[in-house]
Amino acid sequence: MSAVFPDRSRTHAVARLRAERLARASKPFLARGSRGERCPGCRVPFSHCLCAWRPVVPARSGVCLLMHDVEPLKPSNTGWLIADVVADTEAFGWLRTAVDPALPSLLADPRWQPFLVFPGEYAAPERVVSEVVVEEGRRPLFVLLDATWTEARKMFRKSPYLDGLPVLSLQPEQLSRYRLRRSKRDDHLCTAEVAALCLDLAGDRDAAEALDAYLDVFTDHYLGAKHRRPVDAGDGAHRRLSAFLPAGD
Repeated sequence: MSAVFPDRSRTHAVARLRAERLARASKPFLARGSRGERCPGCRVPFSHCLCAWRPVVPARSGVCLLMHDVEPLKPSNTGWLIADVVADTEAFGWLRTAVDPALPSLLADPRWQPFLVFPGEYAAPERVVSEVVVEEGRRPLFVLLDATWTEARKMFRKSPYLDGLPVLSLQPEQLSRYRLRRSKRDDHLCTAEVAALCLDLAGDRDAAEALDAYLDVFTDHYLGAKHRRPVDAGDGAHRRLSAFLPAGD
């Protein structure tokens, strides 16, 4: 397998949002525990580059990431992984006082049927749904609030342009496997885990499985670099992900 990903430049929505946020920054953003130079394609130190493991899999669903301030800058952010896997991913920065006009335009696009993914206990009962049912000719669009739990609750309350969307309330049976930034509660999943569950509900099971495996491999590479230990490319996570790599890699 090539150590460098083939020429599929990182021009997806999260990469673009990260570049825009960096351009506005008044000082360099330093990741917690940052050591050495990181690959711009995967945000992992070059010694443990993840680029050769980026899966390619079709998905009917789309994802709309609404990202809180510095989330696009964090190398541990998993919204980047979603954009790697789901071709139709859009990303917007969240501000309480302003909204990118492209966001409400996307939500009103008749080709998409948006679902705001959030715990149902925080929404009016009539908004809450537990299944992904779309009208004929439309595709599901999952709106994910990419932030810490405290920030996400604020975003949910203070984003009136989201108030008319059905709230997809997930009931995941598994605890979170994410090991890079931990919530105090194991039932709070990271953004990529939430996206994988949504994809599975929508019938995009290959994309869901690929994203799950990709998250596990990303975590192994990230922590391997942090603790200066080699990655085992033959372990279960890497083997699962191999099924979704482009031919020839």
